[in-house]
Amino acid sequence: MKNVSVLKLIIGLEILLQVTLTSAQHQEKKFTVKHITEYLTVDGVLDEAAWESAESIGDFQQYFPADNVIAEYQTDIKMLVNDDILYVGIKVNTPGNKYIISSLERDFRATGNDNISLVFDTFNDGNNAFLFGINPLGVRREVLISGGGQDLSGFTTSWDIKWKGESKIYDDYYTAEMAIPLTSFKFAEGETKWRFQSYRFDMQSNERSNWYRIPQNQSVINLAFMGDMYFEKPLGRSRTPLAIIPYINGITDKEFTTNSSTSSLKVGGDAKLAIGNGMNLDITLNPDFSNVEVDEIFTNLTRFEVNLPERRQFFIDNNDLFGGFGNNDDASPFFSRRIGIATDRLGNTVQNDILGGIRLSGKLNKTLRLGFLTIQTDKNVEQEIASNNNLMFALQQKVFSRSNIGIFFINKQRTGSEDYFEPENSYNRVVGIDYNLASEDNVWSGKFYTHKSFQPGDSEDSYSAGALLRRNTRFWNFATDLIYVNDDFRSDLGFIRRKDIIRSTSSVRRLFWPKTGKVNNHSIEFTPTLIWRPTLDYQKTDHEIGVSYRVTLKDFTEFGANYNNNYIFLALPFDPTGTEGALKLPANQAYTFNAVNVFYNSNSAETFSFRTRAGLGKFYTGKRYSLGGEALLRIQPKVRLSLNINYDKIELPDPYPSADLWLISPRIEITFSKSIFWSSVFQYSNQRDNLGINSRLQWRFAPLSDLFIVYNDNYFVNTIEPKFRSLNLKLSYWLNI
Repeated sequence: MKNVSVLKLIIGLEILLQVTLTSAQHQEKKFTVKHITEYLTVDGVLDEAAWESAESIGDFQQYFPADNVIAEYQTDIKMLVNDDILYVGIKVNTPGNKYIISSLERDFRATGNDNISLVFDTFNDGNNAFLFGINPLGVRREVLISGGGQDLSGFTTSWDIKWKGESKIYDDYYTAEMAIPLTSFKFAEGETKWRFQSYRFDMQSNERSNWYRIPQNQSVINLAFMGDMYFEKPLGRSRTPLAIIPYINGITDKEFTTNSSTSSLKVGGDAKLAIGNGMNLDITLNPDFSNVEVDEIFTNLTRFEVNLPERRQFFIDNNDLFGGFGNNDDASPFFSRRIGIATDRLGNTVQNDILGGIRLSGKLNKTLRLGFLTIQTDKNVEQEIASNNNLMFALQQKVFSRSNIGIFFINKQRTGSEDYFEPENSYNRVVGIDYNLASEDNVWSGKFYTHKSFQPGDSEDSYSAGALLRRNTRFWNFATDLIYVNDDFRSDLGFIRRKDIIRSTSSVRRLFWPKTGKVNNHSIEFTPTLIWRPTLDYQKTDHEIGVSYRVTLKDFTEFGANYNNNYIFLALPFDPTGTEGALKLPANQAYTFNAVNVFYNSNSAETFSFRTRAGLGKFYTGKRYSLGGEALLRIQPKVRLSLNINYDKIELPDPYPSADLWLISPRIEITFSKSIFWSSVFQYSNQRDNLGINSRLQWRFAPLSDLFIVYNDNYFVNTIEPKFRSLNLKLSYWLNI
């Protein structure tokens, strides 16, 4: 009986603890930023007298491996502000000083590294925020968060801004000091409150923690979970800095297939102007993007195009105002990577020079955002490419707690009078309205939209529409997504994977959270996708029914398996191997096939880590075996060596082709210091008949001012004969006026 009483007491205390923690979760977390008149020295050492009077923001909560306890290793953050700069002082307690820092290069990714990040929602809207991060060696990063931080699609690391940060390491903690100019933010004049969040990764204790508690079923960057920072003195009107960023680029290249060589010197530049406290004006003249990182290649076994992320700096700021409409995977009306490419007279996709452009974006007031861009591309008479104006206008109004309604107008218009341009391509216009749902606690989220296109010979039915609704709780995730794209819908500046479809995708996921043992969580998910074709009398032409199981351990190791049942009715002949001249699988025929896949991801914090996956099953009328993965070796903090390998063996019965498809991509990254970086990527793909080499040396000789040397080389795979080779030397300088 005594043991029973003790057991009841323990259970009662546990319930009381859970109730207390639950209540604490709903308690308001806030702090005050004291106003000072002096300017502090940013050296990572918090020895100025001003820090003694600054208010500490309070305790951090654990996010991983548990989300209902106080963090074991605490973080202390204080903030001060003068008329020009927000100062942040940080003390990060750790088990020791054996930190995991994989690189000295700016804009690191947080996963698998020791670091801390601070998130500022300056308009208190729960939709957009600025992130500034630093690690124990003082390496910095800055990120734009959009879309409420629902997922990493709204996490833009390629954004750059000027600010200072330094760190200093001690025996069982490190300190950091940040000085962020108020001009780096956008906010309302006279503002007295921002929403705030901070999260940190401690790889020695395997702990992730947040200042404001976030349930593990929610993303760590989700903007629904934030406290408040109050300013002792209202923020004033931001001064209007003008940044001029000229560049000069010398390039020499050789096209071996035509035995032609060119050398040129290109001059251009960008200008950035802050308009008030909330708007940015970006101007570009004769832009050059030769220094942008090369895209990763992939093996494509589908019938459709795959979209790739935007990396060009001009298109980054407030990019969600332009690219956030529609469905990003299947029907996005604006896809900025369309600008700067064209189709030549032979039907090939080629680069199309940009003459210049203007981009205005940001907040008109606390609830209304504006986006406008106009970009002019050049003509190429030899390749029969016409000059075009590319324009988009968008407005987004906040409604309720975190939701918004957006409208847009897109116009791609031919501006020349070349006689080789088809009349049906003289213009393409798209208008639309989107409603983005995000509840205050992010349990409910979704999107509802309708878009209409206009072009010569327009059809009244040229519509695209969609509805997405998600519910995310600790134990259950539900989602349903319905998309309609009419066969006559066009968006020449968008990414439309398929037309003439009605697609329905649903998912049900059950999560389990063991209280003891090595497993942090495991889940099972059921995901059916069905597609109908309206022009084929609404015939079902595709389905993919998947069941998956996933396990995450407390040391970040992950593994799992999934089973897929596929049905495809081919409307056109198709060769999944991509073999030139091969006999294609016949159209007007249905194919049903099943596959099983497994995966394993090791702890990314280890010096050597890897990810691997394998699959087997039927594939159309034959079989498919796949094996792939990535291995990473870190000689920290200066060297990263990685190897990505994918192998797909496709066996189709005669007379159809079979293929062994290889994708091999080793990468070498060396950060000699915080200002000199070198990376080389080798990409071999026999499906694309290409061996590509991209080697890129960057010297950041001043804040956001760089010297790039970029070498590109491409070879045919079978004969190892050269295709194309180029050498670029680009110098850019960021000048604030």
